[in-house]
Amino acid sequence: MADISHAPRAELYPEIEPYSAGMLRLDAVHAMYWEQSGNPQGTPVLFLHGGPGAGASPAHRRFFDPARYRIVIFDQRGAGRSTPLGELRDNTTPHLVADIEKLRQHLGIERWLAFGGSWGSTLALAYGEAHPERCAGFILRGVFLCRKSEIEWFLYGPRNFFPEAWQVFAEVIPEAERGDLLAAYYRRLTNPDPKVHMPAARAWSTYEGACSTLLPSPETVAYFAGDVVALGLARIEAHYFSHDIFMPENALLANAARIRHLPCTIVQGRYDAVCPIVTADELHCAWPEAEYIVVSEAGHSAWEPGICAELVRATERFKARR
Repeated sequence: MADISHAPRAELYPEIEPYSAGMLRLDAVHAMYWEQSGNPQGTPVLFLHGGPGAGASPAHRRFFDPARYRIVIFDQRGAGRSTPLGELRDNTTPHLVADIEKLRQHLGIERWLAFGGSWGSTLALAYGEAHPERCAGFILRGVFLCRKSEIEWFLYGPRNFFPEAWQVFAEVIPEAERGDLLAAYYRRLTNPDPKVHMPAARAWSTYEGACSTLLPSPETVAYFAGDVVALGLARIEAHYFSHDIFMPENALLANAARIRHLPCTIVQGRYDAVCPIVTADELHCAWPEAEYIVVSEAGHSAWEPGICAELVRATERFKARR
């Protein structure tokens, strides 16, 4: 585990605007939003948002020095500014991995640093293990390997720490169906009637937001409650969780050897109730060469002060080695 007292800059970079953006046609159904900001000649870095389905935001550009990084951000299929919002057809982990490769080729990038938290860490690992030759390294936060035990924890475990939030989440579902909250929510989230799927989406998303920070954060909950975030996040998460992320159980950990030769920093909140620290610890045991930083006073969110600072420090260290 790394000493976290030595690193340089810890604050986010100022707001910036993209220098290019577009919609990449993926197939007959999906089109994917992408953007680039920072230095067109800089070190390419790919930002992978959480969820699946949460979408990216302008604030995510601020983890990276715009003078040194070519910052690539995209909304995964069905999420954020990609269209159609919340679309589940042809939406699987292998599709997302292929989308990343299509974007890399579209932008003419040979290799890039993969930066992702929560589901973004899942997708970074899935992409890296499929295309290790296209990765320069990894910065992972709030590690999620999307195994059955982790999905079960997300649905029921946080009630041990956030009983009020869990109760609100559970009470959307009739008591007789609460033994399988995932199936009950998935039925409602895939119902075509907005009067059915939107209340379920808001309940799911705000539950996740309420459990994401060590201390209460109304701003975080309000962000998760927005219609675009809520629908994309809840529907696509339930879809992926219901299908075991369309990958064999424990595949990401089992195939970690494919990327162990690459540099990696893992940043984990000690009191992460959404993606508990045991998963990051297991990944580090499988990848002992990775730098492993545990932030003692933090939960899950990338915007927790300690986690945010360590993510910026990680990008600073990576640019220094290039």
